[in-house]
Amino acid sequence: MRRRPFRNIPRAAWLLGFTSLFADLSSELVYPLIPIFLTATLGAPVAAVGLVEGIAEATAYATRPFAGRWSDRTGARKPFVVAGYGLAAVGKAILFVAPAWGFALAGRAVDRFGKGVRTPPRDALLADVTTPADRGRIFGFHRAFDTLGAVIGPLAALAFLAVVGEEHLRWAIGIAIIPAVISVAVVARIPERRPPARRDGDPPAPGLRDLPAAYWLFLGATGLFMVGNSSDAFLILRAKDLGMATTAVVLAYVVYNAVYALLSYPAGTLSDRLPRPAVIVGGYLVFAAVYLGFAIAGSQAVIWVLFPLYGAYIAATEGITKAFIADLAPAAARTTALGLFQGVTGGLVLAASLLAGVLWDAFGPGATFGFGAATALLAALATAALLATGRLRTP
Repeated sequence: MRRRPFRNIPRAAWLLGFTSLFADLSSELVYPLIPIFLTATLGAPVAAVGLVEGIAEATAYATRPFAGRWSDRTGARKPFVVAGYGLAAVGKAILFVAPAWGFALAGRAVDRFGKGVRTPPRDALLADVTTPADRGRIFGFHRAFDTLGAVIGPLAALAFLAVVGEEHLRWAIGIAIIPAVISVAVVARIPERRPPARRDGDPPAPGLRDLPAAYWLFLGATGLFMVGNSSDAFLILRAKDLGMATTAVVLAYVVYNAVYALLSYPAGTLSDRLPRPAVIVGGYLVFAAVYLGFAIAGSQAVIWVLFPLYGAYIAATEGITKAFIADLAPAAARTTALGLFQGVTGGLVLAASLLAGVLWDAFGPGATFGFGAATALLAALATAALLATGRLRTP
């Protein structure tokens, strides 16, 4: 009898998976085109590209802790998730009609605000339909679907550019609205069991004070890693620095996402059999090796090895980290825990990216990637020590 690879996946996980697939397809179709759209179509200066994307990403990260806490206070997940995906569609519509780059900034901010609103409640909603025994597998399943959209989106963008050219970028953004709207229609079908309304005399709802010490220790170790985990844009810049053509760089990025999608489910399954932090430590070590490779790379050929390995690192960390946070947090404070964790670590990625740029300008790319490799190795050692001493036990 043949074993089905995706056996016993809850219906809500399938729906969330397809929602993320369409949403990420939409976002990744637009993302590679934004710098060209801003500068060539809207006439923005190059500095405006950094301003638009910096504000957009800061909005996404800063929103998450508040969205997570608000979701737990109301006892609702689905309304935040639907609203977040809806705002992403609205943001792309604003970008589509933008007559000037200031309007494009508003569109990107609305889009990323939606991402911040939806992500912690979505992850909590996914955790609600899992158990500790299968949580890693189902989070990995969701990440695979999400990342499949990140494979299709850039390929669609390349195909569009090849067929119609850069003078019609606005219509590529218009096309991206379609999968964004589909994602809203799919997520609206997800069932949610709301808890009974709170009454006077009920004990206070769990909050940050109820999160275990293991949560804060794990946040600290992850924060150490994030200090050196700069934006993926630096990987692309390094590939260009080694002489790769733009199309080849985008294809290498697609390969990275394809490996990420393929390995997310088996990595999540592995984390259900081993302690999740042990799998994450393995991911950090792969990251350290990849960043060391980017630091010393002397030819384009090595890029085709490093990008797939980078996909393996993120498959071993992204969904599994979320699953572990869900393991640690009480159910009633789960969205708060996810939102705070994602907000703090996301903010550190922004800081890491600023530092990476300074190191690159002052000392060259070797310093940027060497620093990232060193912090990843330190984070791996710190997480392994916490695991070995029993400080990362789940309740």
